[in-house]
Amino acid sequence: MAGGKKKSSTLPSRIPKTLSSTWQDKHMVLFKAEYTFLVTAVLWFLEIGINIWVIQRVAYTEIDWKAYMDEVEGVINGTYDYTQLKGDTGPLVYPAGFVYIFTGLYYLTDHGQNIRLSQYVFAVFYLITLLLVFRIYHRTKKVPPYVFFFICCASYRIHSIFVLRLFNDPVAMMLLFGAINLFLDGRWTLGCALYSLAVSVKMNVLLFAPGLLFLLLCEFGLWKTLPKLTLCAVIQLVLGLPFLLVNPVGYVSQAFDLGRQFLFKWTVNWRFLPEDVFLSRYFHLVLLLAHITTLLLFALKRWKRSGNSIWSVLTDPSERKETNGSLTQIIQTVLVLFTSNFIGMCFSRSLHYQFYVWYFHTLPYLLWSGGVKKLAHLLRVLILGLIELSWNTYPSTNYSSLSLHVCHLIILLCLWLNPTPALLSQKSENKAKRH
Repeated sequence: MAGGKKKSSTLPSRIPKTLSSTWQDKHMVLFKAEYTFLVTAVLWFLEIGINIWVIQRVAYTEIDWKAYMDEVEGVINGTYDYTQLKGDTGPLVYPAGFVYIFTGLYYLTDHGQNIRLSQYVFAVFYLITLLLVFRIYHRTKKVPPYVFFFICCASYRIHSIFVLRLFNDPVAMMLLFGAINLFLDGRWTLGCALYSLAVSVKMNVLLFAPGLLFLLLCEFGLWKTLPKLTLCAVIQLVLGLPFLLVNPVGYVSQAFDLGRQFLFKWTVNWRFLPEDVFLSRYFHLVLLLAHITTLLLFALKRWKRSGNSIWSVLTDPSERKETNGSLTQIIQTVLVLFTSNFIGMCFSRSLHYQFYVWYFHTLPYLLWSGGVKKLAHLLRVLILGLIELSWNTYPSTNYSSLSLHVCHLIILLCLWLNPTPALLSQKSENKAKRH
């Protein structure tokens, strides 16, 4: 009882000390990662007002929302053959999770007619996504708080993708960031389930799959990873079952069409190429080989712990010698997942404007995780600005697409020069001893 009273009496006394410390360090609040929670909390509440202002004052632009509603309306009317489901912009090309989620939105928004309500629903999605992203940054403490202003207030394109365009990409990414938070909490099975649900909304989330597979093998070894992969597959099977029973080939070929051809007029990243090269299957094959090769190089040289064979990840974790601190493990988990996705973005056959949300919230983490110490804060912010400018240039130009690739290359090289997990662990231990 006495100990309980002492604890309860000292708790209020900590608040003035914390406030006093914050006031004394006020000039460093935007630069010290310890203040991530404070800065992100202020920005999150500010974003509520920003989203309301955008919805009320900026004109909504119809692009895919009506097509989404037409596609799910076909299912509601009893059509389960994916080849027969289509909207204004073409056939339904998203997996079954998309159908269920947007069917719910169909009913919630008066058959898709209440656009204003739809915008507010997506504003909620935006705020949830920010909470999930901020929690990742708060857990890792890799990025100075001032950078979060660029994640929030500075990006017109991201606000547009969420509340002015109502794309399905933000829904998939919201679920993905939820899964990553579960991974960081050590809830791998539930995280894999939520990850699979994100894939069922839009398959761009598969770009995280190589990194996730590597982490699962590191965490559990081969045999204990298989049940989690099976869970992901079973979720896809159950969600798609009504459509698989009617036309399995049609469902798989439409919902998971990896060879789908993109239109040159919408590309953000390959504008400087001739259109015939952009459409060439040989060019697509080169990009695929480059993607796979880069992933393998990172897995072999940067993701695995130095001194260990890559085959060691297949063994039971209890038989391995290495141990990592919890913070180092969290940092490595986020870095592997974000890098896996980023590599996919670098070698994508085409990037459309709504695809920006696929990696926008991960860019600061990747930039501040790079191994080049001399890459100054100003240069990192400049890279973020150039990427933002490239995605806001419409239509894209030779210069905007080239600058995007240059920025991607700089980030990729910095990630390649990043210390290996063993060195990260050693640095974390040394830092903990100094403190």
